[in-house]
Amino acid sequence: MQFVITAYDGPNMLEKRMEVRPRHLQNLSRLKGKILCAGGILDEAGKMKGSVMVIDFATRELLEEYLKSEPYIQANVWADVKAEPMNVVILNGEKVGK
Repeated sequence: MQFVITAYDGPNMLEKRMEVRPRHLQNLSRLKGKILCAGGILDEAGKMKGSVMVIDFATRELLEEYLKSEPYIQANVWADVKAEPMNVVILNGEKVGK
């Protein structure tokens, strides 16, 4: 099951985000093959203010386990996190779902 995770940083978190970012990326590296896409949400000045990811987990419990290990959550960078089921239909221009 795919999930879309939308997470917005708390106020004035850019410096802390950049400090924690290497740990965040390292944590994501253990999810090889599960991440369909991931990236930063940018403000009008082009600076990161949040994240969006589409990740494939077999169950919501596995998603919740990942979120508990997420460095941006542990360091309180992300203030508003939503994780919703998603039906990925097209991936890299190819129909993969229904």
